[in-house]
Amino acid sequence: MFSRSKSTNSDVTPVGDAPDEVTEQPTSGKGRATPKRKDAQAANKRPLVPDDRKAARQAAREKDRRARDLAMAAMQNPTDPRMARHLPPRDQGQVKAYVREHVDARWNLGEFFLPVAIVMLLGSFLASQLAELTIVLFVGMYGFLFLTIIDAVVMWRGLKKRLLAKFGEVPGGTMMYAVSRSYQIRRSRLPRPVHKKHGHFPS
Repeated sequence: MFSRSKSTNSDVTPVGDAPDEVTEQPTSGKGRATPKRKDAQAANKRPLVPDDRKAARQAAREKDRRARDLAMAAMQNPTDPRMARHLPPRDQGQVKAYVREHVDARWNLGEFFLPVAIVMLLGSFLASQLAELTIVLFVGMYGFLFLTIIDAVVMWRGLKKRLLAKFGEVPGGTMMYAVSRSYQIRRSRLPRPVHKKHGHFPS
């Protein structure tokens, strides 16, 4: 009786003498530790300037060149609907197209101002020793400039009535757009005139 009781007690290991065991704690969530804030911020940081600056500049120049080529092609052929979106912002829209066609249809005194001014200036230099002729040439040049201003006012008044009748409004900057085009030589205007000759007013 005493021996069986003794053997039973010997099989029990005391709590204080139990060996240290490493128990694995179950991971929760994503199965990995959450990174620190500074580590996450460092991982999300990207350089504001590309590593290859030369290649970036070259790509930007190539993009600008393509945009300029498309804009020039659109100004050479402004009636092509596929090219209309490539026009410069100041030339886009139905109102601007109507203004260009109206101005191109008129004989504007402003389109002759530059050739007349060049001829008068050359004449004044050649006749520099003749004071009276020089004065006459300058007075004639300024007189012609005054006539071009009157013609531009008449042109704009008629155009403004047409714009109000067709579109119901006149956007800001339209007057300067029309007047500046009327002072350009017709052959050098961009976008190019739709018709080669005067007289084709828009409906």
